[in-house]
Amino acid sequence: MMKPLLATLIAATALIPPAAQAQQRERQQQQWEQRQQIRESARERRQAAREQRQQNAPVQRQRPAAAELPQQRPAARPEFRQDRRDARQERREERRDFRQDRQENRGEARGDRRDFRQDRREDRRDYRQDRREDQQDARRDWNQRERLTRQAQRRYNDWRDDVRWRNDLNDRRDWNRRWRNDHRYDWRQYRTRNRNIYRLPRYYPPRGYNYGYNRFSIGLTIGSLLFAPNYWIDDPWYYRLPPAYGPYRWVRYFDDALLVDIRTGTVVDVEYGIFW
Repeated sequence: MMKPLLATLIAATALIPPAAQAQQRERQQQQWEQRQQIRESARERRQAAREQRQQNAPVQRQRPAAAELPQQRPAARPEFRQDRRDARQERREERRDFRQDRQENRGEARGDRRDFRQDRREDRRDYRQDRREDQQDARRDWNQRERLTRQAQRRYNDWRDDVRWRNDLNDRRDWNRRWRNDHRYDWRQYRTRNRNIYRLPRYYPPRGYNYGYNRFSIGLTIGSLLFAPNYWIDDPWYYRLPPAYGPYRWVRYFDDALLVDIRTGTVVDVEYGIFW
């Protein structure tokens, strides 16, 4: 009983794969036919769209036949040759104008360089002439200063031999410091209106004096180097200082004005910071 049942089952099992394969082939055939239909429908749609575009497109001008071309070319060639000749002539004229402009520019540049060199030579000549004149003026000023210094030195050396100073009692009287009450000698007010007058060159101490600035007061005695003639203030009124008389002399000391008795070197009067 068992043997026939097993044989039946084995036979049924052997028959199942061919049936499944047949069904699979049928499905593949159906899929292929569907794809073919889709391709055919797409091809038909493209063909219809192409025909529609050709119907809607504007009418294009037809190209001339090959037999007509030789008849048109001889008429077009002379005009083309004439255009090329005109173009070459224009290029020649442009090159000629360019060369002429370049030559003119070179000539103008040479002229400018010549004018520049001429102007520079004239400027150097004028500069040398002005410098010579300045040197001559400076030499004259130096000679004049030297002459005035020698005269002042002679006065300084010979003041003791002056008969007027030796005999005139007025020259030996004491210095009156009440001159500050006189508005004529208000140098501070005058300096506010004339600042440049009191702006003097740099003060150079005499050679051998290495002590720097010291604030000298009335009654002190200073060395003769500090009241040498080249430090005298020859025109005290120019700075609104009272005139010095007898053995007294106004002397510049840095920015101060000292009234010194040149016989003894005693500071008789002083004005601090009068100069700039």
